[in-house]
Amino acid sequence: MKMRTFITLAFVVLLAACGQIFGQDAKAQAQLETYTNLLRKDIRSGKKQLIAANLNLTDAEAQKFWPVYDQYAREVEVIYNDRLQIIKDYGASLSTLTNPQAAALTKRLLDSDNALTSLRKKYEPAVAKAVNGKAQALFFQLDRRIGLLIDLQLALEIPLVEAPLQ
Repeated sequence: MKMRTFITLAFVVLLAACGQIFGQDAKAQAQLETYTNLLRKDIRSGKKQLIAANLNLTDAEAQKFWPVYDQYAREVEVIYNDRLQIIKDYGASLSTLTNPQAAALTKRLLDSDNALTSLRKKYEPAVAKAVNGKAQALFFQLDRRIGLLIDLQLALEIPLVEAPLQ
């Protein structure tokens, strides 16, 4: 229940901001950028608290796990920064999107998906050394579910590409 409540509240606020990316003037975009950055910081903090509340680590495990998690979270943030830029680029070109632009955005999004999967694979051995098998599985389940919820909420807010009738 804690996870659902946190995620629902965090994403409702974040998506209200992200959904307004489309069609804003420069001043509104700058204000929205500042607001979105603050919200993302709060979401990262809440995610860490959620993971801490669910993993129930011993002191020895926590001492090993949290430095690994912090490094992982920094690398995840880079990927999500790229995803946010993809959304912004799509929003900026939505009404004038060409086939080559759409193809390039698709490639960037797929590359981002692959980067996140590769990052999880990269960190799996380090997490396995830090915590027991069940805590490792739970961490990756929580991380993946939160990521899927982010993706789902964004997908619901972002307009689909309008394909021409043939």
